[in-house]
Amino acid sequence: MRFTMMVLASVALASCSSQQQPTTNGPNVSASLAGQWKLGNSPGRQAAFSPDGKLLAASLASGDVSIRTTSDWKVIRQMNHGGGATALVFSPDSKSLYTAGYDGRVRMWDLRTGKQKVESQVATGTIWSVDVSPDGRWLAASGEDKAVRLVPLGQPGLHSKSLRGHDRNVWEVRFSPRGDQLASGSFDETARLWNTSGQPQKVLTGHTQAVVSLDYSPDARLLATSGDDSTIRFWRPADGSAVRAIDAGNHVYKVDFSPDGRWLASSVRARGVIGTFWYQIAGSGSAATPLRIWRVADGALVAALPHPTDVFSVSYSPDGRVIATTDDDGTLRVWKLN
Repeated sequence: MRFTMMVLASVALASCSSQQQPTTNGPNVSASLAGQWKLGNSPGRQAAFSPDGKLLAASLASGDVSIRTTSDWKVIRQMNHGGGATALVFSPDSKSLYTAGYDGRVRMWDLRTGKQKVESQVATGTIWSVDVSPDGRWLAASGEDKAVRLVPLGQPGLHSKSLRGHDRNVWEVRFSPRGDQLASGSFDETARLWNTSGQPQKVLTGHTQAVVSLDYSPDARLLATSGDDSTIRFWRPADGSAVRAIDAGNHVYKVDFSPDGRWLASSVRARGVIGTFWYQIAGSGSAATPLRIWRVADGALVAALPHPTDVFSVSYSPDGRVIATTDDDGTLRVWKLN
């Protein structure tokens, strides 16, 4: 038994030590940990900054959601999405927060009071992702029922739209920065592009496993997708053409472009299968670097930052000076970029 444990430990350490190393050539970035807070005992789900940069929201699988001011990182609001929270997004004016959950419902919260204003049954199963159009007129939601749903916000007389085409659950949906296009990523190994009328435009193929995250560059000229096949892929959303693929080294949970479009942050699985098993039984192992920053111009890895467990969410602040993450142990971290 002792010999077996020693072998497992050696393999686990080797798998961690073989992680990609950042380049020292060309334009670069560095980061330092500015703060961390234990949010609770359930896994972290999502962190997001308000569009005006004054607030940071973070959610747990338990449904607990906290709102902090970015000036001092103090908690000013706390709410709970009953049944568990999976995703959240701010309104464009930063006055409201939308949360979604395992119950298929979307809740709207007034951030001035912390009170729930609206609750809607949007889907028949778990909602994994929500986004709001830049003009604030539509909310997009996607999840287990294989559909992307467009819900009108503050537009009496308009009805929800159901966009169908994916064969399996839809992990993420995003509006383009101009609001004229939607992108969705699915367990069916494809990403799809839609116009805001709900008509399909392109099907992006190339991933060999589930597409779990995607994000538009600020100028909308690029779309990044990532997933279970341990790759990050760049596309031109104007015509759906492939630009580049990056070997990310492990399952990629989330991608987020910097506000200037020069960098892409990604959150990945901290360890391989054996390394994860060893960490779970021994509570130790080589340092993992699941928060990674890539140079968009050539796909080079420029920074790899440590977390003890899987990082599920990563988000740039609107000024590009801070990155927020949530991870498997329910901790929120903020990193100051240098």
